Amino acid sequence: MAIDPALLADLEARRAEARAAGGLDKLAARKAKGLHGARERLEMLFEPGTFQEFGMHAQHACTRFGMEKKRLPSDGVVCGTGYINGRPVAAYSQDFTIAGGSLGKVHAKKICDLMEYAHNMGMPVVGINDSGGARIQEGVESLAGYAAIFYKNVYLSGVVPQVTLIAGPCAGGAAYSPALTDFIIMSKKNSNMFICGPEVIKAATGESASLEQFASAAAHASVSGNIHLVAEDDVHGLQLASRLLSFLPQNNLSDPPHNLDREIELTDDPGMNELVPATQKEGFDVKTVIARLVDDADFFEIMPDFAKSIVVGFARIGGVVVGIIANQPAFKAGVLDIDSSDKGARFIRTCNIYNIPLVNLVDVPGFMPGLAQERGGIIRHGAKMLFAYAAATVPKITLIMRKAYGGAYIAMCPVELGADAVFAWPTAEIAVMGAEGAVKVLFKKEIDSAPDPKAKEKELIESYRKEFSNPYQAASCNMVTDVITPAESRKTLAIALRSALSKRDVRPPKKHGNIPL
Repeated sequence: MAIDPALLADLEARRAEARAAGGLDKLAARKAKGLHGARERLEMLFEPGTFQEFGMHAQHACTRFGMEKKRLPSDGVVCGTGYINGRPVAAYSQDFTIAGGSLGKVHAKKICDLMEYAHNMGMPVVGINDSGGARIQEGVESLAGYAAIFYKNVYLSGVVPQVTLIAGPCAGGAAYSPALTDFIIMSKKNSNMFICGPEVIKAATGESASLEQFASAAAHASVSGNIHLVAEDDVHGLQLASRLLSFLPQNNLSDPPHNLDREIELTDDPGMNELVPATQKEGFDVKTVIARLVDDADFFEIMPDFAKSIVVGFARIGGVVVGIIANQPAFKAGVLDIDSSDKGARFIRTCNIYNIPLVNLVDVPGFMPGLAQERGGIIRHGAKMLFAYAAATVPKITLIMRKAYGGAYIAMCPVELGADAVFAWPTAEIAVMGAEGAVKVLFKKEIDSAPDPKAKEKELIESYRKEFSNPYQAASCNMVTDVITPAESRKTLAIALRSALSKRDVRPPKKHGNIPL
């Protein structure tokens, strides 16, 4: 006996209502602004035909303030799973066409249930935020919903990758869920993220500020450092999320998606020798070095507009997924300061969570001097780098390109901080301070009494470099594994990484260390 056609028609009508979201006219209006519907975003994120929805027929349970008369299809959020790069991923997408994407009890439960499913199945979570905030009619239940989501964010943290896309408004308490995830991607257009809006800031402090100054993607990417990547629009944001996941494992118990079938290229790259400037004082762009070290020059930089004196991002070297942390001599000479220390430490810990080996490219003159840095807590912030490297149990390979001075040398992962191998170019200078500063301290009387002080100083500087700060001096103490030419770098790192993939580092049992936050 065939199923009653009326039942099938009823199901299709219910599905049609859910797909129409807040109305076809609202979807069309958003389309005209370059925005997409919640379901459309998920369909673009996942491989065709793989999206499986959870909770399509959910409805709000509020009976106050006239809400009992309103229907909110799917309660303003679309949840489900699908495939990205051939691997299962859980995702939710808030729907601004339905009550402004506001969050209520059922809306929050759908997200929490999806996150619990992702945790149990060991798959990443992608959240697409586009919401006007808490649903006022539901009162404290909305706040409880946010709290439940925050709890799940922390519960999943370090277990499965969590990626957030800010594709519309994300204000007040809603902003804290993205902040608790691993990566935030924010669209340039039609999106903002803030705790207090311009009116509240004006009322509380008397300051006048536009959203562009503190809530835009540009502000978060370059000033506050709250986000990791900026997208041109919805489509670009989803592409960035997909590419990001291509470097991450499914969960903390899985290996990253290495391509170990790729053969290691054992030939030298003579062009690398040409990248190194003739003098130590001359800057160069470390990204040109990275491009020659990594497979197919494919480097996915994270936080490119924030704390530019350090460069971090994902790549593959000889097929092995790596996280790269590199000083940037082209910006502030590659110095470590408050922001670059935070940026580096956070990235190191993210890689360690997800079993991604670390490659450290060193050209650092020291920590940034100055009253603002000292009063701002450079000691505490710089200690984050030390803590992150020392706590990391993944393979750690360090390449010292040129200068590596003082505490910043230590902060970039030498052997004593747990590096499994340290290589150095012949141009490397490893010392408490630069030769110029050291000579002035050690030989001041000798320089002052010389017939030609400038000539004597120059002579002593050259002598100091040759005898005390060259890489062979460090290698003689077994602090450098080997001194190599720049041309040998790619093959050397590739071999070292393959050898280190079987690394096992057992630490004493404890809840967690106490990082200086």
